[in-house]
Amino acid sequence: MRDFVFPGGTAVLTGAASGIGEALAHGLARRGADLVLLDRDAERLDAVVAAIRAAYPGRRVETHLVDLADADATDRVAAQILGAHPRIRLLVNNAGVALGGRFDQVTLDEFLWVIEINFRAVVRLTHALLPALKAEPGAHLVNVSSLFGLIAPAGQAAYSASKFAVRGFTEALKHELVDDGVGVTSVHPGGIRTRIASSARVGSGVSTEEYEAGRKQFEKLLSIDPAKAAEVILRGVERRRGRVLIGWSAKLPDLLARVAPAGYGKVLALGMRPRPARVPAPRPAADPVPSDPRRPA
Repeated sequence: MRDFVFPGGTAVLTGAASGIGEALAHGLARRGADLVLLDRDAERLDAVVAAIRAAYPGRRVETHLVDLADADATDRVAAQILGAHPRIRLLVNNAGVALGGRFDQVTLDEFLWVIEINFRAVVRLTHALLPALKAEPGAHLVNVSSLFGLIAPAGQAAYSASKFAVRGFTEALKHELVDDGVGVTSVHPGGIRTRIASSARVGSGVSTEEYEAGRKQFEKLLSIDPAKAAEVILRGVERRRGRVLIGWSAKLPDLLARVAPAGYGKVLALGMRPRPARVPAPRPAADPVPSDPRRPA
């Protein structure tokens, strides 16, 4: 396929109010795309829109407030977008949520909340807007999976299930849409500095101490600037790459899973095991200073 052309096209983007989504919105506007931005955080979304309009006054920016956990609301917004934009050049399903806790520590409702936002909303929006993508020559679809769509560590059953589903769904569409001329990219970010850790829900059965320990350990991995991640994604779109891995924190686990698909869990467990505190060795006692025989006792 030819390189993707950003200027003059309409890009629909979910999760646009912060993190990678916010950086993608700015990157798309800078490249000349008109924007349809979705998020549930009105205040943050308004701030993103104001910044884009100030920097790129010629861009058309449309917003929709929607909680993607609400299936009916998601369907209504998708219908509104399709009605207003019968031709869409780019759809980026970026919105996502996280849930901390092992499978036996979370309720079924908590688990399905993650699935609804991270996977089913992706399916709903893609299904609704696919006719508009097919109607636009050179269109492209981007679904943001995760590092945990490549590996599945303990304590991430819901998140990994959703992101592996996104990966499989995206790979199937990549093969199905070739004849329609629609490019498809699956994105797997590593440790990006976003709000996903701080805004994650905690399973009902997770203790406060366990949650805090896990959160601190996870946040140590979040070292990549969202703006850098967005640029990697957009370069991948421009070059029609089928898969984009962001950072060595995604590339190395991907390699590990390929080399040891049945045994990488042991390596992950070793890497995630808390290190014992380093206790300084006791200093040897100082030798007594010999008395000066010339000094009176």
